[in-house]
Amino acid sequence: MDHFGLKDRVMFVTGGNRGIGAAIVEVLNKTGARVVYTYRNEPGPQAELAFRADVTDPASMDEAIDRTENEVGPIYGVVLNAGITKDNLFPRISVEDWYAVIDTNLNGIFNTLRPIVPRLYDRGSGSLVFISSVVGEQGNIGQANYAASKSAVIGLAKTLGLEGARYGVRSNVVAPGFTSTDMVKAIPEKVQERILQKIPLRRFADPEEVAWAVAFMMSPLMAGYITGDVLSVNGGQYT
Repeated sequence: MDHFGLKDRVMFVTGGNRGIGAAIVEVLNKTGARVVYTYRNEPGPQAELAFRADVTDPASMDEAIDRTENEVGPIYGVVLNAGITKDNLFPRISVEDWYAVIDTNLNGIFNTLRPIVPRLYDRGSGSLVFISSVVGEQGNIGQANYAASKSAVIGLAKTLGLEGARYGVRSNVVAPGFTSTDMVKAIPEKVQERILQKIPLRRFADPEEVAWAVAFMMSPLMAGYITGDVLSVNGGQYT
């Protein structure tokens, strides 16, 4: 049985080669979806199609969307996952680091959606899932640029939820807390311990737990009447 209603639907995932992105690709594969993902440096899990693309380059994303639709089929779902961090206290953030984070984490989403949203509207169906962060919901010391970009993602998703509703296109957010990825594992152990003390479940998320939340929000069966919403997957850290 197709429990998620995603079998044979084409899913487009940005930054699907590692971490949470790779887990999303693998979970969507399990639902029977036909998954395409982009990567910046090295490819990751198996999928229908994986190719190098730069979300900060509008022409690159135009090509990625065209190639996906021509080689795999009409896109139904988009997971907007690509993101970077360049952390520092606000007075020490360089102009280059501020713009780099905003350009990837926010402008990259615009560049990805600009060529695909009109097609979804024309077809009268689709689902967008934006990957934000608990940092975008509550802020975090040393991550002003990242928090700003991830908060903006929520505002954009809610707006597209309102605009897309008349076209049958849903738009939602999954906001993970601290997750066991290479980025979190690189945090010094003492800092990890302090973070864990603030998480009621007393552990970091497994990437697959975040990925199943994405599959849920993507599903027209499980979440067909949910749009403009934020699903926080953070172990109770922020509610």
